[in-house]
Amino acid sequence: MAGGFAGYKARSCKKRRGVGGIEIAKSRGARYRLGPELEICGYGCWDHYYESDTLLHSLQVLAALLESPLTQDIICDVGMPVMHRNVRYNCRVIFLNRRILLIRPKMALANEANYRELRWFTPWSRSRQTEEHFLPRMLQDLTKQETVPFGDAVLATWDTCIGSEVCEELWTPHSPHVDMGLDGVEIITNASGSHHVLRKAHARVDLVTMATTKNGGIYLLANQKGCDGDRLYYDGCAMIAMNGSIFAQGSQFSLDEVEVLTATLDLEDVRSYRAEISSRNLAASRVSPYPRVKVDFALSHHEDLLQSVTEPVEWKYHRPEEEISLGPACWLWDYLRRSQQAGFFLPLSGGVDSAATACLVYSMCCQVCEAVARGNQDVLADIRAIVDESSYTPQGPQELCGRVLTTCYMASENSSQETCSRAQELAQQIGSHHIGLNIDPAVKAIVGIFSLVTGKIPLFAAHGGGSRENLALQNVQARIRMVLAYLFAQLSLWSRGARGGLLVLGSANVDESLLGYLTKYDCSSADINPIGGISKTDLRAFVQFCMEQFGLPALQGILSAPATAELEPLANGQVSQTDEDDMGMTYSELSVYGKLRKIAKAGPFSMFCKLLTMWKDTCTPRQVADKVKRFFWKYSVNRHKMTTLTPAYHAENYSPDDNRFDLRPILYNTRWPWQFRCIESQVLQLEKKTRQDLDGSD
Repeated sequence: MAGGFAGYKARSCKKRRGVGGIEIAKSRGARYRLGPELEICGYGCWDHYYESDTLLHSLQVLAALLESPLTQDIICDVGMPVMHRNVRYNCRVIFLNRRILLIRPKMALANEANYRELRWFTPWSRSRQTEEHFLPRMLQDLTKQETVPFGDAVLATWDTCIGSEVCEELWTPHSPHVDMGLDGVEIITNASGSHHVLRKAHARVDLVTMATTKNGGIYLLANQKGCDGDRLYYDGCAMIAMNGSIFAQGSQFSLDEVEVLTATLDLEDVRSYRAEISSRNLAASRVSPYPRVKVDFALSHHEDLLQSVTEPVEWKYHRPEEEISLGPACWLWDYLRRSQQAGFFLPLSGGVDSAATACLVYSMCCQVCEAVARGNQDVLADIRAIVDESSYTPQGPQELCGRVLTTCYMASENSSQETCSRAQELAQQIGSHHIGLNIDPAVKAIVGIFSLVTGKIPLFAAHGGGSRENLALQNVQARIRMVLAYLFAQLSLWSRGARGGLLVLGSANVDESLLGYLTKYDCSSADINPIGGISKTDLRAFVQFCMEQFGLPALQGILSAPATAELEPLANGQVSQTDEDDMGMTYSELSVYGKLRKIAKAGPFSMFCKLLTMWKDTCTPRQVADKVKRFFWKYSVNRHKMTTLTPAYHAENYSPDDNRFDLRPILYNTRWPWQFRCIESQVLQLEKKTRQDLDGSD
């Protein structure tokens, strides 16, 4: 027998999107509809979960779904918070024909990295047990039910058995699907709220295929897609798998409000697959049974014998540079349309980071144009609202970029003609409205006020000044650029006779943020930063990709130029300052430090020990020690800057974002006395051993 299954993902809690997904699923013959985690209210409600309004409005949306004729004759599985006996749970509510079949609470809560589910919810700890849940009156009137089952149970239809997992439960060491599959559950559903991190899709697909390889069965995964008003982007990747193979793949990134995934699979293939795995069947004979909720419904029809089944597909992965091109661009689109601003303002320096940010806006414009060309009326309505023209239709990404992106090269006496030319050339190729200005009058005015008050004239080191003067004069230039960026973001459209304001884009990469290689409240301070969670190494690969994908030859000169802040005087008209010289380390080294610091949880001594092995062919123990000490000194002396980082797209698991992700102190003893003494002691021992080995070889 064959059955049709739907995996559905949406970017919003809007009722119309939920109903739209159900309508599409029914039109394709689906008999079960699965939505993402907490879809009714939105996964990213955070502390709004504490509010009774969130629970009330979720119930109201559920009531509207129950009442809709579109939800008839299809099992609907939706996500929402539910209060049971004064305890708040993250739940699946499964209903059919105006009757709630089961409320299934999440049993393993995600509580690491960006996730804080234990802050708002309690896990259901009673495995294979249910209780009676008393429905609120608004639902009793609709369903004619006073109570419904609440807990860890499965659904038994006329033709199969269906069990639920919720996001994190798939990632746990002993996932519920293991025992459910052993107990005869043939279809496992997973409603997820899983955000995008570069290269994460591989792990997600591996988990699903392995779940059905070991135990057989069908696995449906639905995931949120889009920005939920925060730093995270939920990247879809809905899928339908059976017996270790993928049968349907959803898109990872798109601007569509709703995406529906369906497949027609033969349940007999599950039974045949399981029949020959003797070790699985032996374990199944001993498993404790799940409570079964009987459902007077079938996922199959007699005439399904004539219907062709879905064939397996090979999962298509995006390369990391493609993920960067698509994910942050979709995030930018969501922020732009939801903030109701008229576009973006970007200080364009002629370097890799700001060029990458400009390319992301251009990629967003490409995706908008493609969506409009496909007939996406929601995207068309949004772009018309953004440009404030009711009949506007974008003619191409360059034309659209000219409407929504203003770039600005802010020159000073320390700027080179090369960076100015590179910025102007890139702006011309992507079509942005470009402004060139000189900040020297503003810088001289600020420094002049200081000199007038103190009687002192600070000088750059190149002109005989000290290090404090040199740094202060660099920072004045950087901070002036931030002030001007916000002024032009607010008034540049006004000066051109257009309505609205612009969102200021930052362009500090994750490695610079980790080290604090930025000026507090300079133009790294912005409204949002699409590259703030991306490493310099990945950004360079992305810019290379954009040069080829979008035909932007200006990027070649940007890639070949040394990274520089251009805040110190030129030497004979040439750049005298580079980022890596200033930092005292390379960007590739910074990526290694960041991963060891955050992902490997390494302090100074353990990082030193790990790098001894990693860099044994290129560095002596003394050199490794010096590098580690320098990193931790710079990291700790600049840690306070993390409190002011611009909200950034989260793409790397070593993001230093102090506000949500990297919860470490902001005030350190920057000398690290105990830790550095331990490193020094170990270096001396290693050097002594090396000398003894050399003496012995003589």
